[in-house]
Amino acid sequence: MASRNLEKMASIDAQLRLLAPGKVSEDDKLIEYDALLLDRFLDILQDLHGEDLRETVQDCYELSAEYEGKQDPKKLEELGNVFTSLDPGDSIVVAKSFSHMLNLANLAEEVQIAYRRRIKLKKGDFVDEANATTESDIEETFKKLVGQLKKSPQEVFDELKNQTIDLVLTAHPTQSVRRSLLQKHARVRNCLTQLYAKDITPDDKQELDEALQREIQAAFRTDEIRRTPPTPQDEMRAGMSYFHETIWKGVPKFLRRVDTALKNIGINERVPYNAPLIQFSSWMGGDRDGNPRVTPEVTRDVCLLARMMAANLYFSQIEDLMFELSMWRCNEELLARAHELHRSSRKDAKHYIEFWKQIPPNEPYRVILGGVRDKLYNTRERARQLLSSVTSDIPEDTTFTSVEQFLEPLELCYRSLCSCGDKAIADGSLLDFLRQVSTFGLSLVRLDIRQESDRHTDVIDTITKHLGLGSYREWPEKQRQEWLLSELSGKRPLFGADVPKTEEVSDVLDTFKVISELPSDNFGAYIISMATAPSDVLAVELLQRECHVKKPLRVVPLFEKLADLEAAPAAVARLFSIDWYKNRINGKQEVMIGYSDSGKDAGRLSAAWQLYKAQEELVKVAKQYGIKLTMFHGRGGTVGRGGGPTHLAILSQPPETIHGSFRVTVQGEVIEQSFGEEHLCFRTLQRFTAATLEHGMNPPVSPKPEWRALMDEMAVVATEEYRSIVFQEPRFVEYFRLATPEMEYGRMNIGSRPSKRKPSGGIESLRAIPWIFAWTQTRFHLPVWLGFGAAFKQAIEKDAKNLQMLREMYNQWPFFRVTIDLIEMVFAKGDPGIAALYDKLLVSEDLWSFGERLRTNYEDTKRLLLQVAGHKALLEGDPYLRQRLVLRDSYITALNVCQAYTLKQIRDPNYLVQVRPSKEPASKPAAELVNLNPTSEYAPGLEDTLILTMKGIAAGMQNTG
Repeated sequence: MASRNLEKMASIDAQLRLLAPGKVSEDDKLIEYDALLLDRFLDILQDLHGEDLRETVQDCYELSAEYEGKQDPKKLEELGNVFTSLDPGDSIVVAKSFSHMLNLANLAEEVQIAYRRRIKLKKGDFVDEANATTESDIEETFKKLVGQLKKSPQEVFDELKNQTIDLVLTAHPTQSVRRSLLQKHARVRNCLTQLYAKDITPDDKQELDEALQREIQAAFRTDEIRRTPPTPQDEMRAGMSYFHETIWKGVPKFLRRVDTALKNIGINERVPYNAPLIQFSSWMGGDRDGNPRVTPEVTRDVCLLARMMAANLYFSQIEDLMFELSMWRCNEELLARAHELHRSSRKDAKHYIEFWKQIPPNEPYRVILGGVRDKLYNTRERARQLLSSVTSDIPEDTTFTSVEQFLEPLELCYRSLCSCGDKAIADGSLLDFLRQVSTFGLSLVRLDIRQESDRHTDVIDTITKHLGLGSYREWPEKQRQEWLLSELSGKRPLFGADVPKTEEVSDVLDTFKVISELPSDNFGAYIISMATAPSDVLAVELLQRECHVKKPLRVVPLFEKLADLEAAPAAVARLFSIDWYKNRINGKQEVMIGYSDSGKDAGRLSAAWQLYKAQEELVKVAKQYGIKLTMFHGRGGTVGRGGGPTHLAILSQPPETIHGSFRVTVQGEVIEQSFGEEHLCFRTLQRFTAATLEHGMNPPVSPKPEWRALMDEMAVVATEEYRSIVFQEPRFVEYFRLATPEMEYGRMNIGSRPSKRKPSGGIESLRAIPWIFAWTQTRFHLPVWLGFGAAFKQAIEKDAKNLQMLREMYNQWPFFRVTIDLIEMVFAKGDPGIAALYDKLLVSEDLWSFGERLRTNYEDTKRLLLQVAGHKALLEGDPYLRQRLVLRDSYITALNVCQAYTLKQIRDPNYLVQVRPSKEPASKPAAELVNLNPTSEYAPGLEDTLILTMKGIAAGMQNTG
């Protein structure tokens, strides 16, 4: 027996080596990393839960890998039998193990990518096919612009200084990994990186290996499931944690790299610290669209919390700066100020750790910075008091109330150092600090407010009825505009406290009240979702005025549905033709375009093309009226919701639509992928900056008229096919609910907002995120590819020359190429065989033929897609990604089978399973896991097993929603 077990233990390594794809290149350590983590994990599993469970996990892995190799559905059935024979505790452990192994595989990938990148940087070589398409290196970009495109270094510098990228962090319910685990994962990553370092001693190695095992075990022993839904404040704190972990220090570090890259093309100046290269905004606690939990009080809380965090971050750095600036030489201006400060502050400050005694006047910089420190301390404490008890006894004039006020003493120090010949010192930590103040201000991020246009209409309707003017809701657009404009041009207040308010109306008005009470630098834009007419924008302008918002927020209409996108240019033109409005906006307007709902409404192909055309048209309209337009892109993490590599996404936007100002949402799990670690944060900032610069200075080609005509034809066919299935097929909704875990999605507790806009209702009322999430779980990805096949087929059948034209579009037009490449990546992650298993187990027999039809469509679409791209196999141009997907597939398949059989047990009370006798005692450790969820309405263990499979698959697909 023992020898068989040893064989068994050794076999998983051998198995991995057989199943895993071969090395792609010399510097490929992925398989090695993955095998190490897996070995460590299986040993831990055996220590904690016994040999029996370790064997079960290995058996499942092998069956899964065999299925991946031969695509034999019998293997899935064998796998299902193993899963259903487990008792509740064991099934939780097995699901948890696979979910955990997938997370470890992801970590191995990240370490491998970072390792290959370091080797490249050492060689100074970026010309590698896989990286050329998805990487933008700032130095490469500068060299390309100056070397190949013959721009002068000064032109590049001028363009760069004037561009702004605003990254808007949103708390979408798609970050399915808990923060407690993310931190443990980061430590596993660090241990793994150090273990393979060149100069490691045997003792170091032993200690690192112990640390690695400890972190893997700690992650495995942490409950992956959130037992309560997060509140918007939780989401905001989670989002803000990235600031003090990576973004805060990442920004000055990145700007330093930009300075170096500029020096290398012959510019001997640094990027001015007040050049707004990068800005951060947030929707967490401001986005109330369909989320009743975001109340005015929540908005107030998150603003004050962010102010407190910002003051705290500055405060923790100011003493380091005081240590650094110990010089005594300074200019007259600074000396006079230091003497004045010294005279007015006679006492010691015992509540500081450093520099608590009065600073002598022969250290003038320290005297000045001491004054800054006092104000920062008060700023932080005042925010803390306002947050905890609504009032504060710290007078506002002892705090910083504006960024200019905060910058002034720092600029004084900078000027003084430069004039005394100490510019090298000024350009050290002081410059970093100045850059942080310019980027983060006093509010850390600017909060956007988002609300549905209908809610504003309700408020105005209540007011007009109260004033006896009739029902605003029933007025035609022209009458609405006339009335709003006459009110906006007048001076009198519109309503008093006596307006009868429903809860909904109060909520909208109280939000404006909060905006008027807090400092204006807390806020960014006021976004109106479902905006269709100029009156939607004017209504918000009027409400801001009526609620005494001193510096009104800029109002941004959001266009999402296909029809709204088509009508957007005309709506914006009508808005610009109103004189009052044109005077109000001062030559600048922002428009937001939504990727998710347009995709859900018409399918990916038509949505992508309509978004492209809408942007072109909007820019034309803005030019006509002499207005600078900023496009705000609401993209999700998944391809179905507009996600994909940043660099490609930016470079495939239509020419002239970015023009140096670009706003984009960074959602849910994408925040972790973009800012989870220092090097990721650096790469994200670099990608956005470089791609935006390149788009402006080397715009992508405009599509030829014949390409446009073909796209228009294809979009009509694609929308028709998509809607005929999703909206017109009478039993589609029923099939969707049976064939995917959509009904059970809400139990994951990943977001603070409900997964539906309205409790009843079909696909229309479902949010775009659960809609995509559900199809990603079964690896069928229907919303992403549906429509492409019919469109290609019709185009090629109509005229054989069209295939040639489609290939030309793929090779020459970035927009079309990106669209096709992303779909190809989704096919590489898909598996209709898995979707068929869900059908067989969960869908009623009379709907089986419908599932068959969809799967045939999937295969046809895949074949046509490869034909258009001129590829023989999926991802043939990206061997690294292909290898990573093959490695993940066996883990994901095991979780899919486990999920499908668990859903069967949950939904079908007559489904009988034979639990195998356990060799372990009844009080074994696995049994305790069942008690973590005592209130489940399902049979013991089922709900947790299901949620673990959902989280595992989401981690494996790497783009949840």
